[in-house]
Amino acid sequence: MINGTNIYKNFNDINVLNGIDISIAQGEIVSIVGKSGAGKTTLLQILGTLEKPSSGSLEYNKKNVFEYNENQLADFRNKNIGFVFQFHHLLPEFTALENVCIPAYIAKEPKKVALEKAKYLLDLIGIGNRFDHKPSELSGGEQQRVSVARALMNDPKVILADEPSGNLDSKTAEKLHELFFKLRDSNKQTFIIVTHNDKLADLADKKITIKDGRIF
Repeated sequence: MINGTNIYKNFNDINVLNGIDISIAQGEIVSIVGKSGAGKTTLLQILGTLEKPSSGSLEYNKKNVFEYNENQLADFRNKNIGFVFQFHHLLPEFTALENVCIPAYIAKEPKKVALEKAKYLLDLIGIGNRFDHKPSELSGGEQQRVSVARALMNDPKVILADEPSGNLDSKTAEKLHELFFKLRDSNKQTFIIVTHNDKLADLADKKITIKDGRIF
């Protein structure tokens, strides 16, 4: 489903990725591990089309997505990729329900449809009683679950997660990891997860280690 070939990424004179080849199948859970500064987040951003490689190609279903113009790429990203970040990136002035609806509004879904889908997703991940709470009224684990629901809003084929349990206690982190596997099994979605959590990394279908911008 996803094929990255000979991916290099330079920031000025700094080489961050040095010839990455990566292949990921639909429905796989893939963990990416390595020391800080190894290039994990940069690779995840390229796989998510948020960052373009300096050279190399990235194909989704045999289509090189970096051949799209900026508008086409943004549309592709909105429809096909969901993002879960370590620090949630929820909008503080909006409720949990409103935050989850945002990707659907960007995709021009009718408001009624978006709200019903958001309620379903928040119920699915176990915080259906927190619809009207703003991020400041939610625990860290609840905020992260809202961000997962937001990532799922447009039924993306791929969910990219950058240290999704990095700020959670071990029990909450374990519940989040279980949720990822449940969603993969029920929805056949692909998860690519950058993590320092060894337990999660080892549970993945495929574990990729990055060192000095290369896969080992």
